[in-house]
Amino acid sequence: MGRAGNISMGMMRSYSSAFSRRVFSDIINYGDFSHLNYLITSYSPKVKQDDTYLILLKQLYKAMCKNYRCEYVYKNEIINKLLLKQFAGTQTIAFNEFRVVDSIVDLAMFNGVSKAFEIKTEYDSKKRLSRQLDTYSKLFQECYLVIPEELFDHYTADISDNIGIVVMYIEKGQIKLRTAREAIKNTVVDPDILIRSVRCEEYKNIIKEHFGSIPEVSCYEMFDVCKELMYQIPSNELHRLFLKEIKRRANNTKLLQKIPAEIRQMCLSLNLNQRQSEVLLNKLNTHIITL
Repeated sequence: MGRAGNISMGMMRSYSSAFSRRVFSDIINYGDFSHLNYLITSYSPKVKQDDTYLILLKQLYKAMCKNYRCEYVYKNEIINKLLLKQFAGTQTIAFNEFRVVDSIVDLAMFNGVSKAFEIKTEYDSKKRLSRQLDTYSKLFQECYLVIPEELFDHYTADISDNIGIVVMYIEKGQIKLRTAREAIKNTVVDPDILIRSVRCEEYKNIIKEHFGSIPEVSCYEMFDVCKELMYQIPSNELHRLFLKEIKRRANNTKLLQKIPAEIRQMCLSLNLNQRQSEVLLNKLNTHIITL
């Protein structure tokens, strides 16, 4: 897409705008390709008559991987290279932007172990990073920072030794991920962090399963009473119950293997079910209509 000599940051940002929840929701719900058509007319006058919108997205993503490795590329490559390759065949499920108190983990994975992945691209700053990672470490058993390989030294001085580091680098024109430092497993779960990171029904289920019943208190008192009870649950058991509740959430991880590699993160972000995924792919496989 476009000529190599004319690659600009503005163009790359425009390319990345194609991979947004709004654009994909409009395609699924309304068959609305207006934003993709805008990108075609603005940057790609040589799109072939028989190309589909899926081919267009593949071309945009390829250009981004080469010239603009933004957060979407990082998330998508973690899905492709860690979740679906390294953890393939396991019961691992993944969530895009998992809330932990007042922060958001970029990607979270759960099987027998809970893993948090916080991403810092070359376009990001360290602002709030130490505080975020400290909070995540009180809930997740393993926390990883995902960064460009060339920024390894830039970040290691500012983060705790228990935080693992995954680096992104280019080898023979292909994006690669490597675990440069393994995370040290956290064995203590902070009940205060946990209860403020899950849904009301989830923390009540945790209490009911461990103690056999839910406290008979008013809805106004329920949160505080349940939090006090959580402090009585051993950390390993509390984490097990936490995992059990999270795995009950609606999740489409098992469908991602059947989704084109370039748009897996978008499908995870929207949590598309099988029918919605099929609708999306059918629409993306239609021919571009702006020519």
